[in-house]
Amino acid sequence: MAYPYEAYADLRENTPVTYFEPTDQWLIARYEDVNALLRDRRLGRTYLHVATHQEFGREPDPEYLAPFWHVIRNGMLDMEPPDHTRLRRLVAKAFTPRMVESLRPRVQKIAEELVAGLLAAGGGDLIEAVAEPLPVTVIAELLGVPEPDRHLLRPWSADICGMYELNPTREAGEKAVRACQEFSAYLRDLSRERRANPRDDLISALAQVVDSGDRLTEDELIGTCVLLLNAGHEATVNVTGNGWWALFRNPDQLAKLRGDLSLLPGAIEELMRYDTPLQMFERWVLEDIEVRGVRIPRGSEVALLFGSANHDPAVFADPDRLDVTRQDNPHISFGAGIHYCLGAPLARIELQCSFGTLLRKAPDLRLVREPEWKPGYIIRGLKELVVEV
Repeated sequence: MAYPYEAYADLRENTPVTYFEPTDQWLIARYEDVNALLRDRRLGRTYLHVATHQEFGREPDPEYLAPFWHVIRNGMLDMEPPDHTRLRRLVAKAFTPRMVESLRPRVQKIAEELVAGLLAAGGGDLIEAVAEPLPVTVIAELLGVPEPDRHLLRPWSADICGMYELNPTREAGEKAVRACQEFSAYLRDLSRERRANPRDDLISALAQVVDSGDRLTEDELIGTCVLLLNAGHEATVNVTGNGWWALFRNPDQLAKLRGDLSLLPGAIEELMRYDTPLQMFERWVLEDIEVRGVRIPRGSEVALLFGSANHDPAVFADPDRLDVTRQDNPHISFGAGIHYCLGAPLARIELQCSFGTLLRKAPDLRLVREPEWKPGYIIRGLKELVVEV
């Protein structure tokens, strides 16, 4: 959808809690409700820890999707406590503020190399040249994926993420299954090699605690690494593309940012709010709840509309205006509650290095043609963003 924010405004004003039959979901449009439900333990990312598919009135997973769901449900995003708590505690050691900040010089160096390549070519697709390779390289280095294999990661991730769209097709499912099988086999071999010959990377660290009491299974290691790749770059890529497109459409804000790079950290937050990379996050209702007087029964699925919440005038003054100097900006793009994005500090560093390098090294960067949006809705991003210098 090229611009969903007008539809969101109508939902917030008239039907902030509404059942949407085509997707069998309850749409939640206002910031206050989205924020509260993200933290409400009566909802979960899964229900399989408390009920079967049949008990929740849901169809069992199609047999052909079993490899996909096996990988996804072994990652912490699709777990609830206590398993989620155990996994997150293990992985969080790699994402402490001190550890993440120590990565900044390396992230900056990668950004400068990528931008130099774009400039040497006189321009090109900003997403392909800078937005995609930067976070993929960073997460690959963090995990410990050897450089010759890194070209495999983005296609695997893109195929797996296709299943996060609404009502994915059989073709999308088959591509996701194939990607999960290939990626799992690759990670299984790599983690076993690193268990025998550890290095200074996250896969080595996780491999050392596989099958040690109740700490980590090999399938959980694979599910966690797949999640870290997908979550570790998908949003960053789309914030970069969406953000530059927003700046090109608001030249006064781009000029303000070029004139004062100290505004950059706040501007990054505003770009994440203004055109949200993850438009919707789903939760299952584990106990009956009531939202604004509307009863939502156990077994329902709620669709928390991040894009709508980030444009709620009850929280953000003049929300449809891009303002790189915005001060009060509690956007919800990284989620909230126990599933708050673990990699948020790293994403911020990547975006600051990427935007900052482009603003400094390419002060005359300009758009060649209006971009097209990818066909999906949940993960919002551009197909390409062609620029010249």
